[in-house]
Amino acid sequence: MQKVFCRVRLAILTLPSFQDWLYTIALLLIFGLVYLPIGFKLGFLKIAIQSSWQTIVGVAIGTFLVPALLEELGFRVLILSHPSESVSFKHRWIQVILSWLLFVAYHVHPFVPAFFKTPAFLIATGLIGIACTISYLKSGSLWTPLVTHWLIVMTWLLALGGLEQFQS
Repeated sequence: MQKVFCRVRLAILTLPSFQDWLYTIALLLIFGLVYLPIGFKLGFLKIAIQSSWQTIVGVAIGTFLVPALLEELGFRVLILSHPSESVSFKHRWIQVILSWLLFVAYHVHPFVPAFFKTPAFLIATGLIGIACTISYLKSGSLWTPLVTHWLIVMTWLLALGGLEQFQS
């Protein structure tokens, strides 16, 4: 338990470098280049920009906490060894695969909306899991995967029809 507490503390207190933020921006751009054509082609994404400041603020705060903070702590920081920890290549890959599988499986439990189980949503989930894992392992910080996850979900909800998915 001490090791897990130290891992969480280290991930929270590690501030990303300028290079880590540039890497995060690159991951966000790659995610967009890969997923946007898929999401639009499958009819999952559509331009639907929210203009209500109350909605924007509510979504920004809400998505920062859940899913971004909660899921990045749970699926990255708690499962993956911190990059400063000495672990074998094999052990690291087992952790990465376990983290990713649990992340995707979490999004298809019985109490989620039906659209969570669509190929378009699951592809996005898988890609977010990959981007956030890479970001965490590169920076050693909770903050880069959290911002990655937060910006993707917030963009989907506020500009690409995500809120409408929840309302239908």
